[in-house]
Amino acid sequence: MLGTVYKSTGSWYTVKAEDNRFYDCRIKGKFRIKGIKSTNPVAVGDSVHFKVETKGDDTIGIIDEIRERKNYIIRKSVNLSKQTHIIAANLDQVFLLVTLNNPTTYTIFIDRFLVTAEAYDIPVVIVFNKIDTYNEEELTEIKYLAAVYRDIGYTCIGISAITGKNVDKIKNLMLGKTSMFSGHSGVGKSTLINALEPGLEIKTAVISEQHLQGQHTTTFAEMFDLSFNARIIDTPGIKGFGIVDMEKEEIGDYFPEFFKLKQKCKFNNCIHLDEPKCAVKTALDEGKVAWSRYRSYLQLITGEDENYRTDLYGEKK
Repeated sequence: MLGTVYKSTGSWYTVKAEDNRFYDCRIKGKFRIKGIKSTNPVAVGDSVHFKVETKGDDTIGIIDEIRERKNYIIRKSVNLSKQTHIIAANLDQVFLLVTLNNPTTYTIFIDRFLVTAEAYDIPVVIVFNKIDTYNEEELTEIKYLAAVYRDIGYTCIGISAITGKNVDKIKNLMLGKTSMFSGHSGVGKSTLINALEPGLEIKTAVISEQHLQGQHTTTFAEMFDLSFNARIIDTPGIKGFGIVDMEKEEIGDYFPEFFKLKQKCKFNNCIHLDEPKCAVKTALDEGKVAWSRYRSYLQLITGEDENYRTDLYGEKK
């Protein structure tokens, strides 16, 4: 039977078959020795083939084939640097939720996520949540950040999952598509999903007042069919985002504004560091490339620790 993985708990998988029935499935051990280095060889969104086995009163599925993926979002574990984790597969788009504070989403996290999405050709919509909680100065910072990413070509939407402001815009973008919601714990993913589809009643939690960080309310990635012809993948909050299997010579190609300027560089193999007549560095000096973006690029090129924090303007905090 063919089906789509709707939930992954690490050892069990919930698969929706073509007959719309759900099956609890396990994987055959051979998937763990096929050179798949990911901590989860089967991911939510995967199209799989499985066989149904009946043992007594129990019916389980055995996944014996993962169909070819259209794309996927993958990250390197921050604590286990040699391990990778496929967050979800076969996506039409990703909504990356960002908050200015409570918790803070730093530009290096946004840019690392965008680079990975560009590498796998997955459109990203940047969603600035909790705009009902910001003062005038903070709203100005949000507008600046949104302008930076809009100039590059990304869709940016300011919303409030609590008041419902612009939630309809998110809903319209989701029609007929499989979308993933991602971001740090506490940015409001579950609250937004509940606003889009109140009947799901996904668990939410308050921000930790001591550390101003979100608490994990979603333990495993899970896909839901929504009533308005859309599918959504809710994911656990991500603290860090390490990129996987990218040579430093190709990283600049996943910064769209750098890629557009690449052909104007004097050298074809320019990596925009110290080379003469570099179009990217010239644009940076002229204010046509955001310093925060170039700062993120330098981090990725040099392998600098992701915990190096910058403010909205790329300056070290």
